Amino acid sequence: MKKIASFEVNHLTLQPGIYISRIDGDITTYDIRLKKPNNGDYLAVSAMHTIEHIVATYVRNSGFSSNIIYFGPMGCRTGFYLLVRDINEANVIKLITDAFTFLADFNDDVPGTTARECGNYLEHNLEIAKKEAQKFLNITKDYTIDSLKY
Repeated sequence: MKKIASFEVNHLTLQPGIYISRIDGDITTYDIRLKKPNNGDYLAVSAMHTIEHIVATYVRNSGFSSNIIYFGPMGCRTGFYLLVRDINEANVIKLITDAFTFLADFNDDVPGTTARECGNYLEHNLEIAKKEAQKFLNITKDYTIDSLKY
């Protein structure tokens, strides 16, 4: 089988940040990397789950809601993928940093965490998710379009 694009990225040198992973027509996949790969420090499943719920809800309620295709976790527990349609790169950086700022300051019930709404509704950790969001914001505070390249 042909190797997929994300396996072509050198995970030995990859640092936390926001990157353009691939462009398929009008859909761009962003790699939102919170952790350095293969470094022994990974997102806790409960925090990753909470980040997914809050950030996905935020971006799907933003001014770009009709341009959001998907937001979800990487299996390696180092970050997330955001797939968007027709949003310029500067607006994506702002959307991601706004979403993680929202998460870092979040003090309400995590959306979608009842047994009816979620397949693993008990596995959430808002406090750790907020700490991870703040660490990520410190990394991306001066992000520019040029920073989006692997």
